[in-house]
Amino acid sequence: MKVTGPTGPNLSPPSRPARPASGGFSVAGAAGGGTAAPAMSAGAAGGVADVSALMALQGVESATERRRRGIRRGRGLLDRLDELKLAMLAGEAGESSLQRLGRDIGEARPDEEDAQLRSLLDQIDLRARVELAKAEVRRTAT
Repeated sequence: MKVTGPTGPNLSPPSRPARPASGGFSVAGAAGGGTAAPAMSAGAAGGVADVSALMALQGVESATERRRRGIRRGRGLLDRLDELKLAMLAGEAGESSLQRLGRDIGEARPDEEDAQLRSLLDQIDLRARVELAKAEVRRTAT
């Protein structure tokens, strides 16, 4: 079988003729010594979807998925801010928490259509950036 394009496979005839069954093998219930029924050829495959269209569909992100990603990012930043708060209350510098906070704030933020959620995420981002700036001031002061 040879695929010639988007129209489907081009079925070529078999290269050698079919041999009649001789001797050793027979199917139970077959009618006497008659010839076997010819094999049915496979039909042409239906239209093949364009790969680029499928790839484009996979890249489309729904509003629900963007919202979930935004919420997950906001919760992650709040977790990093909590880690930093606990480290500072324990008298530690919290360098590892600051590094994770800086890495998380640098991640791309999905565009959110919901104004309230966008405002909340803006406030979380601002708080995280303030903490990073305060830590930088402390580092340069010493």
